[in-house]
Amino acid sequence: MNTSLKEKAVSFLQMVASGKVHEAYQEYIGQAFRHHNPYFRGDADSLLAAMQESAAKNPDKSLEVKLAIQEGEFVTVHSHVKQSQDDLGGAVVHIFRFDNGRIAEFWDVGQPIPESSPNEHGMF
Repeated sequence: MNTSLKEKAVSFLQMVASGKVHEAYQEYIGQAFRHHNPYFRGDADSLLAAMQESAAKNPDKSLEVKLAIQEGEFVTVHSHVKQSQDDLGGAVVHIFRFDNGRIAEFWDVGQPIPESSPNEHGMF
């Protein structure tokens, strides 16, 4: 049975959050990969190093997927990401573009979860 692109995107994020960054890259990142995180150069190696540094600094990081949507070669994943157990965390949207079953392009947008909010529905 073929793994869907949505399953690949979720697996990539779960592996990265659990500290298996290098393994996630080997399994899912394509050769012409590029990303759009404004804090790092746009190449695969720069983001890999940043993700490995984050994993080392935050060994208790967690990622809980709330919603994943696939449309063609694009996958969007909405998650609750926490750097530690006591952290309120943030709502993060990761957008993937796949090419030949590998991640070719990657975007991420996040919003911290406030301690209190007037919205009774919460962020998820």
